Amino acid sequence: MKYRKLGLSGLKVSEISLGSWLTYGGYVERENAVNSIHKAYELGVNFFDTANVYERGEAEKVVGEVLKNYPRHSYVLATKVFGKMGDGPNDKGLSRKHIFEQLHASLQRLGTDYVDVYYCHRYDPETPIEETLRALDDLVTQGKALYIGVSEWTATQMAQALAVADKYLLDKIIVNQPIYNLFNRYIEKEVIPLGEKQGIGQVVFSPLAQGLLTGKYKSVSDIPQDSRAAKLDNFRKGLTEENIAKVQQLEAVAADLNISIGNLALAWILRQPNVSSALVGASRPAQVEDNVKASDITLSTDVLERVEAIMTK
Repeated sequence: MKYRKLGLSGLKVSEISLGSWLTYGGYVERENAVNSIHKAYELGVNFFDTANVYERGEAEKVVGEVLKNYPRHSYVLATKVFGKMGDGPNDKGLSRKHIFEQLHASLQRLGTDYVDVYYCHRYDPETPIEETLRALDDLVTQGKALYIGVSEWTATQMAQALAVADKYLLDKIIVNQPIYNLFNRYIEKEVIPLGEKQGIGQVVFSPLAQGLLTGKYKSVSDIPQDSRAAKLDNFRKGLTEENIAKVQQLEAVAADLNISIGNLALAWILRQPNVSSALVGASRPAQVEDNVKASDITLSTDVLERVEAIMTK
């Protein structure tokens, strides 16, 4: 496993990280969830990601229970705040009240005194950025969060937050968590250039396009019964015959390299220096074993050109 700095910070994270969205505490059997985390740690993954809204805290509990088996200094733990956690008017968003209450609730579920990275899960147009950043700065000062980040913020929103942090000498955003894969490349236009200029690393989620880039889907009419697409309607959005045909062409490229298509897709992401880590999900340990192999793969210019030609047809 190789490691990269998280933005311009001194924190080093594994190029492949493990997430828990819609898996741990959810449809994945507990034993597989637990074993996947153990396998990831065993293979050198040191960056584990969760959020308070994942199964309303249940994912945090699973992640915390497994990671307590390892020295706290040996891994990097991230969670998030923003989503709805109750029915009250202050049970969502990025107000000072919600941020403070949710971090303490997350720490209790995770069984730890601090998180390494605390993300603003989405942008909150109803709360002044200064209020949000001051609350996060206070948590950093208290040692309950070591670094702060955002997820799916636009380049404009992040630039505004950086300006406010500069003005009031508040802790700065060092990481953004956007979606990024061969089928969704919107961050290349503005987000990555801002990250490169301002020292914000990208920890990208859905790098395998919710399973599409694993090659498991052969046709829109032939969906494996044990797949997420079979169990969750939201996972069928990108399942088109056109996209599946592109995946099949990518499989041929991967075969020429004697690697899996998943490894090809992850290595393609890691070609970006501004990407600090590719955040994968895993419903069983074998998936983790395959995904971590991408950290050792460097794609040649010729291979990258072949991939680009396939995706831009």
